[in-house]
Amino acid sequence: MHRTRVKICGITRAEDAVAAAKSGADAIGMVFYTASPRAVEVAQAKTICAALPPFVSTVALFVNAPAGQVHEVVTAVRPDLLQFHGDEDAQYCSQFTVPYMKALRVGSSAAPADLLKWQAEFQSARMLLLDTLASGVYGGSGESFNWQVIPPEMRQRIVLSGGLQPANVAEAVREVRPWAVDVSSGVEMHKGIKDHRRIEQFIEAVRNADAD
Repeated sequence: MHRTRVKICGITRAEDAVAAAKSGADAIGMVFYTASPRAVEVAQAKTICAALPPFVSTVALFVNAPAGQVHEVVTAVRPDLLQFHGDEDAQYCSQFTVPYMKALRVGSSAAPADLLKWQAEFQSARMLLLDTLASGVYGGSGESFNWQVIPPEMRQRIVLSGGLQPANVAEAVREVRPWAVDVSSGVEMHKGIKDHRRIEQFIEAVRNADAD
């Protein structure tokens, strides 16, 4: 049985990171993008990472950041994975010493061929994250996209994101069978403040879908 990995993104507090880990999260994400309501500073991120138990991966998320900022976070925070959620190209993303995941925003007009083209473009990525194309934001919109557009041959190489929450993540896992799922707004009380019970419910729903 494949076990779908779970990433809880937009973590701003150590207690939320620990709650996610205790509920079974495989990874937590921290946002280094000042325009986001979930943005963290380096000192916050170091506190979050220090609180985590072993074997929980840390992901640092950037949106069109200067390379110097990424290098600073890599040196100070030592994340396990970088996530580029803006308009970065493969050359930019692969210049750092840490593996990366590229987020791609899927709009209503996207076709399977578009996703395969993106996959070819970002062959250097450890993984692709598919999120919803929403006007004016680089993720965290709480909106989902048409999962049917994902080619079957890509599904075991993607992290599925966009509008996931405890009520629909089981359906998403059953339909897509992605390598991992990613959630931020779907498990929040307020932007940047996670609801620990919703995290538990989300991960429980994923595990139930895995067992089907």
